[in-house]
Amino acid sequence: MKEIGDIVLAYEQSLQLGLKMALATVVSVDGSSYRRPGARMLVTEDGKFTGAISGGCLEGDALRKAALAINQGKKKLVVYDTTDEDDAKLGVQLGCNGIVRILFEPIDADNISVIHYFKKMNASREPSILVTGYHQDQGSHWGTMLTEAIQEKYYADLKPVFENVLKSKKSEHLIIATDEGNQALFVEYIIPAISLIIVGAGNDIMPLENMARLIGWSTTVVDGRPTHANSLRFGQANKIIVGKPAEAMQQLLFDDRTAVVLMTHNYNYDFAMLSELANANVPYIGLLGPAAKRERLFNDLADIGIHFTDVQLKNIYGPTGLDLGAETSSEIALSVCSEIMAVIEGKQPQHLRLKTTPIHASI
Repeated sequence: MKEIGDIVLAYEQSLQLGLKMALATVVSVDGSSYRRPGARMLVTEDGKFTGAISGGCLEGDALRKAALAINQGKKKLVVYDTTDEDDAKLGVQLGCNGIVRILFEPIDADNISVIHYFKKMNASREPSILVTGYHQDQGSHWGTMLTEAIQEKYYADLKPVFENVLKSKKSEHLIIATDEGNQALFVEYIIPAISLIIVGAGNDIMPLENMARLIGWSTTVVDGRPTHANSLRFGQANKIIVGKPAEAMQQLLFDDRTAVVLMTHNYNYDFAMLSELANANVPYIGLLGPAAKRERLFNDLADIGIHFTDVQLKNIYGPTGLDLGAETSSEIALSVCSEIMAVIEGKQPQHLRLKTTPIHASI
């Protein structure tokens, strides 16, 4: 979702400058490629781009293809084929052994529907489905849209596919017959960014909040001290809440992609916040500090009649973070973000060299 958010921001800035743009979307990959279907890049007519469709090897040629789409005002499908291992004839040096199909869609003040869809997804904490339709033989391309924008005469047949994508949480590819010929559809399952709620606003929080934003997460800083939790210190955080834990809880939203980390260095504040969280369904609660602090918190909560269920206890990580040898606040931030991402994404951390299956799931 970060890439989509960055594209929306770049679009709005470029629109103010009166620039025409094109959106490049990886719609399918056969074989190996650095980026997978759903990777996007916004290109402006002055040659600047936001996002990425490869590790850098395709971007140069993509700028030329985007310029062509902008000038012609038409959607254009470009296929990069390196299965013959002769990258040089393409002049792009893909470095991968695969076929990559990229759809280029011109965007200007008269054609902003794609950006409208992106904005709508960004405003929601619900999973979304984004459909990108293209003609494999350079015919008419549907382009990128939300399911609600699909013509009614095709929607009924596609509805079971959308329902299955939402249920399985996996994107799908399919081909349907339309009045304009066969249309290949990339039905993409898009999930909201991880929402990180950091309880605490000390100096050691800054690297964690910065790192979370860097990887595209939504960040909320909670603290009882207005001298610490303010826009001067956390100017780019999505939300800052000042108040006691009970007051803060009234302003917080939790879903299955929310993580909370208690890092106030104030035992009483952490204790009060953890007692409030006993009534919330949170997939990740991190406790900064040693295991002894965790046990003390549990024991003190039990003394006042607050007990966590077995399911809740499995979602509490104290001490928070993976064992990466972290010492500094920045290293601890990396450790914490790594553990949160692994937990939310349902992954068991391991060295990639030990994987016996592809790094990316096929879609």
